[in-house]
Amino acid sequence: MIVLTGGAGFIGSCFLKKLNDEGISEIIVVDRLGEGEKWKNLVGKKFARFVHKDNFLEMLFESGIEETLEAIVHLGACSTTTERDADYVFENNLNYSVELATYAAENDIRFIYASSAATYGDGSNGYSEGNYDELKPMNVYGLSKHLFDRWVIDHSLEKTFTGLKFFNVYGPNEYHKGEMASMIYKSFLQIENLGKVRLFKSNSQDYGDGEQKRDFIYVKDTVEVLWKILTNDKFSGIYNLGTGKARTWNDLVNAVFRALRKQPKIEYIEMPDDLSGQYQNFTQADMKKLNRSKVKIEFTTLEEGIDDYVKKFLKKEWKYY
Repeated sequence: MIVLTGGAGFIGSCFLKKLNDEGISEIIVVDRLGEGEKWKNLVGKKFARFVHKDNFLEMLFESGIEETLEAIVHLGACSTTTERDADYVFENNLNYSVELATYAAENDIRFIYASSAATYGDGSNGYSEGNYDELKPMNVYGLSKHLFDRWVIDHSLEKTFTGLKFFNVYGPNEYHKGEMASMIYKSFLQIENLGKVRLFKSNSQDYGDGEQKRDFIYVKDTVEVLWKILTNDKFSGIYNLGTGKARTWNDLVNAVFRALRKQPKIEYIEMPDDLSGQYQNFTQADMKKLNRSKVKIEFTTLEEGIDDYVKKFLKKEWKYY
């Protein structure tokens, strides 16, 4: 049995499909569906049971199923980087994770979890794993993820656990995320509705408008890495997960226009003041650590990933993976 938290979410539901494709359906999906259309991410998926996130820990501690659990893949979190309720974020991303991780450690259960590139803050200390004392996240989401990484390290659990610092993941099943959805999805909607894409003007003299860079990784590549880690029981540590190649917002938007066979039209607008102070102008995963491991994957290029996402999902009547 595998526990998959965030199993109805973006990356979680795509990994659920990967598990199903590999013949695995003995899965406990843990999530909170709410009143939106997040539930659609579960359509066509196979799993043993669904447990609401708020009820799961109590169920887990009282169920006595630890002997049947092969792994806990903990992808669930409050992923809203602009969330201002720090108590809520810490309760969901730090305290909940600590309880689940403690259970896994005490029962010798494989534990794989999602960290984030947001832990690196403005990137002034680079994007290499390590230097945890030097990192200064720019928002409470990043801090919550950083503090859990530190908790894992302080308890020497990185020797048995696996953490993945996700960079900018995009792809199908992200539609419920609203403002936290990728710029690929937002660009697609803007082009369909407005015929153009709006990007923030640069807030730094080091970057032109739309020339700020991110490390974008296709969700299909993300779940392939997760699968390779899950099936290698000796794999442990905290790793970056991006492509290692930063691309500009202009590159991204032009690729969406190209996939739609339309001429690019970009409008640059002022960046809101509340965002400017926590805006990352550049992220790029240092992938040397993962590349030295036994997890090998040929990452999809940004253009290839966007083309696949637009043509196989966004342009289809049923756009779920």
